[in-house]
Amino acid sequence: MASSRAFSWVALALLLFVAVVPTANGDDLSPRYYDKTCPNVQRVVRSLMAHKVAGEPRMAPAVLRLFFHDCFVNVRTPRRTRCPTASLAGFEVIDEIKSLLEHDCPATVFCADIIALASRDAVAILEGPTWNVPLGRRDSRSAAEKPPHPREDNLGVLIDMSEKHGLDARDMTALSGAHTVGMASCENYEDRTYGTNGDADIDPSFAETARQTCQGPSGDGDKASFDAQTPMKFDNAYYLELIARRGLLTSDQTLYGGGGLQDNLVEMYSVDDGEAFGRDFAKAMVKMGNIPPPKGMPVEVRLKCSVANW
Repeated sequence: MASSRAFSWVALALLLFVAVVPTANGDDLSPRYYDKTCPNVQRVVRSLMAHKVAGEPRMAPAVLRLFFHDCFVNVRTPRRTRCPTASLAGFEVIDEIKSLLEHDCPATVFCADIIALASRDAVAILEGPTWNVPLGRRDSRSAAEKPPHPREDNLGVLIDMSEKHGLDARDMTALSGAHTVGMASCENYEDRTYGTNGDADIDPSFAETARQTCQGPSGDGDKASFDAQTPMKFDNAYYLELIARRGLLTSDQTLYGGGGLQDNLVEMYSVDDGEAFGRDFAKAMVKMGNIPPPKGMPVEVRLKCSVANW
């Protein structure tokens, strides 16, 4: 069974430094970075995102996924066909935004910043929180590591990866809430729903419903929503699903059920109309975007976001 085509966003979040590389001096990042060199950048991104999502709502979670996904600037897999299909749609939107900005501001706006802005706007369009995005990230030319498998059931592994990059358990749990929108392919949840991985922490009726999405020919057509309640609204229903043992991926459900602080976080995000979740998600997105790159990582200003300049 294929396992390399899609990953849990909670894991991909830990690889942001691969796709969104801050300047060597983190103090250089600023929401006003382009005020003099390309003052219309945020307006252009916001306008095109609104237009694209109005015509095809799935573009919002597709673009948000790119913020977490190392395949966007991963020169180990330079062909876009190696990235998940859902992300390919996001590529097209980002490249279109970049093309417009290249016309007005040639070789000026980093693709990493476009992804960060478009992701923020995608969340806002889906009725989620908004935040100021620090700008000035360089585009990297390579990826540094691989995320864990979407069937990862060891919470300690996920927390350790978070802490390695300066993100704590609260950040990780909030960022996992990105799974309140979007879909996953059957290949990434069928072991959990069929019980072949020994995962008994699942609601039986939910497992049966999810299994039905895996009845067709294998491939991108077999998908289920991460959040079956409100799949296209950025809210806190994802955490309610975890409490009800209805997390689609094993790496989702492992966030709840073990007791202690981790369960407290999920329960906190599940109440009060998601106010605490929205606040912490916005903070964690900024914090994640400020993760510094490994020393010596080559960077550039991409002229087309889906491919390196050379």
